[in-house]
Amino acid sequence: MDTEKDADAAQLAALGYTARFDRKMSLWENFALGFTYLSPVVGVYSVFTVGMTTGGPPMFWSYFIAAVGQFLVCLIFCEVVSQFPISGGLYPWARRLVGKRWAWMAGWIYGWALFTTIAAVAVGAGPFVATLIGFQPTPLLTTAIALVLVVISTLINLAGTRILARVAMFGFICEIIGAIVVGSYLLLFQRHQPFGVVFQSFGIGGGNYWPAFLAAAVTGLFTCYGFEACGDVAEETPNPGVAIPRAMRMTIYVGMAAAAFVCLALIVAQPDIPGAISGRIADPVEAVLLAAFGPVGFRLVIAVVLVSFMSCILSLQAATSRLVFAYARDRMIVASDFFSIISPHTHVPVRALVVSGIVAGVIVCLGLVFANAIATIVASAIIGIYAAFQMIVLGALGARLRGWNPAGRFRLGAFGLPVNVIALAYGIAAILDMAWPRTPDQPWYINYSMSVTWLAIVGAGILYMAIARPYDRGAAPAGDAWNANAAAAPKRAAAD
Repeated sequence: MDTEKDADAAQLAALGYTARFDRKMSLWENFALGFTYLSPVVGVYSVFTVGMTTGGPPMFWSYFIAAVGQFLVCLIFCEVVSQFPISGGLYPWARRLVGKRWAWMAGWIYGWALFTTIAAVAVGAGPFVATLIGFQPTPLLTTAIALVLVVISTLINLAGTRILARVAMFGFICEIIGAIVVGSYLLLFQRHQPFGVVFQSFGIGGGNYWPAFLAAAVTGLFTCYGFEACGDVAEETPNPGVAIPRAMRMTIYVGMAAAAFVCLALIVAQPDIPGAISGRIADPVEAVLLAAFGPVGFRLVIAVVLVSFMSCILSLQAATSRLVFAYARDRMIVASDFFSIISPHTHVPVRALVVSGIVAGVIVCLGLVFANAIATIVASAIIGIYAAFQMIVLGALGARLRGWNPAGRFRLGAFGLPVNVIALAYGIAAILDMAWPRTPDQPWYINYSMSVTWLAIVGAGILYMAIARPYDRGAAPAGDAWNANAAAAPKRAAAD
């Protein structure tokens, strides 16, 4: 074990950093962190109604399309993290693949997407908690519950990597068992529709169903990310060059299989598909669960769903705090000395964790005052995630063309370039699909609200970069992927 720790420390030193975290997160715990961030239950339950009303039962296939496309993105991430297993994930990857400016912007976009996603998941959990305790989910109560959940998440994260890993594993176990048990019961005893219903459009779109399906495809896109969180805690995982690529791929395999299974169960358990499509059944998920399990069983299912939401918030905040820490360690943000502090007792970035909770809490509160504006920002978070992903994919492609040969323990070899190109094409298509107007009869500022929101965020980032030049403050290595022979990789291999 000491030999492995020494090898990990030597690998990190070769990359320009000193080991400061505790490497206490096993492969399975690292996978559990990515899985609970992806959270198939949260993803499916949150957007099932949107998918049904937009595209009907065939929206089920969007999970497979997203899984295949994101798996290609995941493979690129695996190559990068295997060579550069550095805390903070997307930001240090972009720094080594391209350079400081590109990295700063990738982290800026990814960071705001994470902040708003924490708020979105916390607010999304509010109605479930209210239902569980027997209250009507009013906006004020939902906001209060969301704030409490963010505080609880912050406290658990502050307890250290060991506690985070155990809670993530507990969340994974609860979520996967819940998904299998609930899904199997619905499929075996509450099936009202034939399995072929997933090929029936029910007249949506008239003679041209594809626009409706592309609109509904957001359901799959909304669920299929989170695997990158495995790399956000690279310095807390032993043998990260091997373990993290494996955990990332496992997250896609297990997470998206579970999401598709839950979605299929909910679809075939619908007694009234036209009612679910038309909106006559306001919440098809709640209607099915109540009919299948009764009031008491419904609350038990909701309790499991709540565990999934809480685990998702925990994983999101862990990823966000490591991003803030990585920025601060490289002196890329104001108060870098303050935010780069690691607790000598719990060995986690305590101040980065606290600020991630505070920013998410502010967004939650703003959602109560400016509901429409914040709803737009929160709904736009997924575009920010995908945009940041594609900055890494594009950066990897550019690095390959400049001579980068991935030197980590995970390599695609001759398949690297074609996988990279296809992953980039998929990511751009996914972003366009999410951004195109869904309601042409609405004013332009509603149709293009997500695009305008991210143009504003990117514009603010560019303006800040131009004025403050934050990328010039630190001296950490940057833009060296194609020049480096990965001194860390031979050290790691020799130790193994």
